[in-house]
Amino acid sequence: MTQALLEVQDLHTVFATREGKVKAVDGVSFELNPGETLGIVGESGCGKSVTALSIMRLQRPGKIVGGKVTFKGQDLTKVTESEMRDIRGREMAMIFQDPMTSLNPVFRTGWQVAEPLRLHHGWDSKKALASAVQMLGRVGIPSAAERARDYPHQFSGGMRQRVMIAMGLTTTPAVLIADEPTTALDVTIQAQILDLLRHVNREFGTATILITHNLGVVAGMCKRVIVMYAGRVVEAGPTTDVFANPKHPYTWSLLRSIPRLDAERHEPLKPIEGLPPSLVDLPTGCAFHPRCAFKVERCSRDVPALQPVGDTQLSACWVTQAGAELKGA
Repeated sequence: MTQALLEVQDLHTVFATREGKVKAVDGVSFELNPGETLGIVGESGCGKSVTALSIMRLQRPGKIVGGKVTFKGQDLTKVTESEMRDIRGREMAMIFQDPMTSLNPVFRTGWQVAEPLRLHHGWDSKKALASAVQMLGRVGIPSAAERARDYPHQFSGGMRQRVMIAMGLTTTPAVLIADEPTTALDVTIQAQILDLLRHVNREFGTATILITHNLGVVAGMCKRVIVMYAGRVVEAGPTTDVFANPKHPYTWSLLRSIPRLDAERHEPLKPIEGLPPSLVDLPTGCAFHPRCAFKVERCSRDVPALQPVGDTQLSACWVTQAGAELKGA
């Protein structure tokens, strides 16, 4: 059996606000294997990005109040900030949602892409810049030597995202976290970025966590997927199994709310009724039960744990754990 490269166990992250504690990550557990691409999906505010930031120890002003993040046998929640800085950028890298706000507007892109090599490998500026130019070329930026002298505002959105990917790959990290890397890009550029991430996975063997709203992207990119709702994992399993036979009503509802080109006849989309709950004041029982079409009396009383349902999937649902099927998906 393959040893997990990254293992998240019962992770809890909270934010203190005037209204109370926001339970942004509430007992999340999953693992990432070497060379694997894992998808994390869910509505806005479900805890996807905060989970990624917590793994990187960038969740401030939030605080990790429980759980473990084990990377190569080391618990990242226990290491010092200095030790975490050595891991962050060298062993683990992250592509943020908006490259324009993640890149420093007053430094040239080549200097920024070379920075991890100067910090983590101690290379001089000339050697680091030469490697940065090479990496910019490998991620598809034409005339990389000339473009390395440009500033971020001189690049298009897709090219800025390529710069972010190049920056993350300069030290050949073992884990790359891509937080909605195709947000606000047109579909042609989205396809190019996703193809680049596939290439990165094949060429470098980098294990990737792909956070996205787009279930189609997950279907084409990821072998496994976890579905989050209200800070918790509600379903997990192989992507083909989860999408073909969802075991949680939330996953079932997500799949019904998107257009299907392969449908025999086209019907109006069926959005999920209601809104996600406040993470300050979660409903009793299953957090999804106020919006669920399959709920039973127990759903409003007890919180279901994530348990095996079927041969390959995990689900946090009293209905499917009792053996019932979700019909009509």
